[in-house]
Amino acid sequence: MSKRWTLGALAAVWLTFSGLAVGQTGTASVTVQVLDAAGQPLAHAVVQLDSAAAARASRAGSPQRIVQRQRRFEPDQIVVTVGTAISFPNQDTVRHHVYSFSPAKRFELQLYTGTPATPVVFDRPGVVVLGCNIHDEMLAWVHVVRTPHFGQTGPDGRLVLHGVPLGVYELAVWHRRLPEGVVVPRQSLRVLASTPTQVVTLGTLLAP
Repeated sequence: MSKRWTLGALAAVWLTFSGLAVGQTGTASVTVQVLDAAGQPLAHAVVQLDSAAAARASRAGSPQRIVQRQRRFEPDQIVVTVGTAISFPNQDTVRHHVYSFSPAKRFELQLYTGTPATPVVFDRPGVVVLGCNIHDEMLAWVHVVRTPHFGQTGPDGRLVLHGVPLGVYELAVWHRRLPEGVVVPRQSLRVLASTPTQVVTLGTLLAP
């Protein structure tokens, strides 16, 4: 059984379940499927569940790497928790100048080869767009969250979050093809022991 939701220009997802019995404990799996306006599965959508308890449970992840290879960032999208350090090895024969002007993390790694000695710590939640000051075609996205309940949809547009404690959360769905400057609103989500698959349609997306 599934429940369908449609996101308009602000790409909001509003997922609300019925009330949770007082004292009820345990965990559940939350399944979300994300589609585009044509009803096709949308891969690489970021889904996150936020709450005060989730923020307290969040920890910095293990160190990550975004490699520069053949004038591309690999991977070109990654989701990490607040406090996670990312290094940026340059495996090309040309120098790169990695930077971000995003409010969630502003930094510059000026022209270099090899691996900078100090990784970049992503210490605020939000979307960080990466670029190269030399090669304009190089783009990547770091989505920083303050919750252990997050992930990206696969080729079928689906994501299953396992082991989510029962309770009230805020759920947000983001995709890098959303128009620049769009703020995705948040909606209360009450997770129960049995939850239907949530089908989310992102109606306003830029062309691939």
